[in-house]
Amino acid sequence: MIKFDRSKAAFGLILTTVALDVAGLGLVMPIIPRLLREVGHTGDLGWRFGAFLGLYALMQFLCAPVLGAISDKVGRRPVLLVSLAGAAIDYVFMALAPSLAWLFVGRAIAGITGANMAVAQAYVADITPEAQRARRFGQFSAMFGIGFILGPMLGGVLGGFWVRAPFLAAAALNGINLLLALFVLPESHTNRGGPFDRKAFNPFSSLRWATAFPVLLPLLAAYSMLTIVGEVGGTIWVLYGEDKFAWDPWTIGFSLAGFGVFTALTQAFVAGPLAERFGERTALTVGILCDAFAYVAIALATKGWMAFLLLPMFCLGGVGQPAIQSLLSAQVGEDQQGRLQGVLASLASLASIIGPVVIAQVYFASRGWFPGLVWTAGAVLGLLCLPVLLSGRPHGRQGKLAQQD
Repeated sequence: MIKFDRSKAAFGLILTTVALDVAGLGLVMPIIPRLLREVGHTGDLGWRFGAFLGLYALMQFLCAPVLGAISDKVGRRPVLLVSLAGAAIDYVFMALAPSLAWLFVGRAIAGITGANMAVAQAYVADITPEAQRARRFGQFSAMFGIGFILGPMLGGVLGGFWVRAPFLAAAALNGINLLLALFVLPESHTNRGGPFDRKAFNPFSSLRWATAFPVLLPLLAAYSMLTIVGEVGGTIWVLYGEDKFAWDPWTIGFSLAGFGVFTALTQAFVAGPLAERFGERTALTVGILCDAFAYVAIALATKGWMAFLLLPMFCLGGVGQPAIQSLLSAQVGEDQQGRLQGVLASLASLASIIGPVVIAQVYFASRGWFPGLVWTAGAVLGLLCLPVLLSGRPHGRQGKLAQQD
């Protein structure tokens, strides 16, 4: 008789939820510039495009710790259900938004509901033994790659028929997500109770909570630095391809699709097994070294095909992210996973707000004499994390942090 593994089934459903959620987000990306021009009645996007993208990250920064802390008290399932329902309604709202101001309101709400990724990551930590968390966080990250392959492709096709159609498709995907979670997804966090801390509504209190522990502080600093390093490619890849290799839009799209494919493969099949066999710190070291090599190599590359050859190395650099998440997750108890994942999501959002601004400024200031400077700086910043990560000692269950507010 085949034994049904509820943990694997729940994890599979969470992965499906994440893939659909990210695909919904990616659906609208291809049409955002055109929609902003249409609604704003201007040919020059100016500050609007950057502000529209940055607003999403800002709301995630503010709300991810809050949702994570709430899920520690009331459970993961209710928070996921409310956020998915809110996202479905919000995408319909943006599809019908009559003005630029209302589009910005809808984007802010999308950032709030998108902060549920912290809750989904806490769900993964709840149902996964410590020894397997790096593998599962890697598979979780792989869903981002899959979602961003499928979403923009479908969004580009639908946007060709009607600029607002991708919003309706995103609403439909979130509706499917909601039905799956409502009827199939069980609650993962049973160790609840106790009074709710009102400080959880302040995102900065969660950051203060995390940075108060000496064992977490160096890991959080390394996590933040590596997240900023990861923003380099996302910020200048298109610009760098156009400026240095004279790529056309088709070549750029092909390179991004290749990046998504390799990212999904390495996160799903390399990150977890590598960490389980050799340890999280070894996986982190491999990831940082691969990233540094790829960054320096593309900074010195002279032909566009060289960048394509480096795609697997770039994606191998991503194996460090689930490893450091697993290391951090092992330092806190079951009743604090939501709060910790909220802090990590908040730090990632903060990097998404500050990183692109700084990276773009450095690139535009240096591309006239050395366009690869920002890549080289990213490699150096990543390598600076190695002493911090390699000097720490692993902490087992006895080393978990006690509750502290």
